[in-house]
Amino acid sequence: MEKVLNKIRDIRKEKGLSLENMADELEISHTAYRKIENSQSKLTVERLIGIAEILEVPTGELFDEKASRIYNQTNKDGGTFIVYQEFKDLYQENKELTQSYVESLKAENEFLKKMLDKSTVQRFKA
Repeated sequence: MEKVLNKIRDIRKEKGLSLENMADELEISHTAYRKIENSQSKLTVERLIGIAEILEVPTGELFDEKASRIYNQTNKDGGTFIVYQEFKDLYQENKELTQSYVESLKAENEFLKKMLDKSTVQRFKA
């Protein structure tokens, strides 16, 4: 999770956003957001989605710090092998992170299903 938080912090700074900007956009206290970035508070799936939206990046980008380097690499010495090897290394290095991402997507799907179910029930009640 530390890699994800570092990625969030880096992107936030690149975009010129302060901790306070992020907290305001998420509608939480500045202290609460600071605790998220400093690993003092758990990052929920809903918050992660909100952060990705504020930063204007796909949620998956927050989990994969090396993907852009794989696709942007020049191809001089046996290109296909280099790309394959980097994907293989990426998988091995980030196996736990990949599983965490899968779990967060499952949780996100469940959350969205519940929201859809609530919306459907409310429409029928009206």
